[in-house]
Amino acid sequence: MHTVIEANNIHRIYQTKAGATQALRGVSFSVKSGEFLAIMGPSGSGKSTLMNIIGCLDKPTYGSYLLEGADVAAYSDDELADLRATRIGFVFQSFNLLPRSSILRNVMLPLIYTLCPRKEREKRAYAALRAVGLDEVFFDRRSNEISGGQMQRVAIARALVNNPALILADEPTGNLDTATGDMVLETFATLREQGRTIVLITHEPDVAAHADRVLYIRDGLMYTQPHPRGATTEQHPLPLSPPDPDPASRTEATKEAAKLVVPVTEEVH
Repeated sequence: MHTVIEANNIHRIYQTKAGATQALRGVSFSVKSGEFLAIMGPSGSGKSTLMNIIGCLDKPTYGSYLLEGADVAAYSDDELADLRATRIGFVFQSFNLLPRSSILRNVMLPLIYTLCPRKEREKRAYAALRAVGLDEVFFDRRSNEISGGQMQRVAIARALVNNPALILADEPTGNLDTATGDMVLETFATLREQGRTIVLITHEPDVAAHADRVLYIRDGLMYTQPHPRGATTEQHPLPLSPPDPDPASRTEATKEAAKLVVPVTEEVH
């Protein structure tokens, strides 16, 4: 069983109008092939920043992120785009389907930007839709003619169609009722049994409970248990990356990080 994700001491610092903001403060974790991991945290915890780094939409200010053993910090923009298209399957809360296109065409869409022949695209789209348990009667329907739960299954099939190393799901049940959300989570469980590697970002404990393992993020730090604030346990969690006991060393690290601040204008999540 190989390692799909390896994050080592990831820091992410943004420059905003209010000054430097440290969204991630030394996050370290790994994900093995075939594992279903949930990352849980409240709004503003740093989970969206972490998701962007895992999905190769952003890079750490310092620290390293390896996807299938490759340090993606060295990749060009074109190489990152190719990596996202072929090795990462994204599932979003809002589905992001084309409303006037058929279910089949929506799932085929990622393959259009590859050299995959049309007949092969159709074959792989059919296989992906069957893998998520969608009945063939829906394949020729438009995506705006099916239910929310069915739309999310289509989105998961689209994420699968390129046979990615990682499925990255951002609040995939956020727009669904409880019963429909459970059906979608059962789909993820089935994919996990098929050997798929899944990282699910959520703020809901009931959703995270479906994963093999849960990590918690708060204030840019990662924990193996819920943070004491709002937690039901009195046991105090330890950061996965323990702070350096030498204050002088931490000061030097902070200075080095400040040199690498990336200016942005958008609000930090």
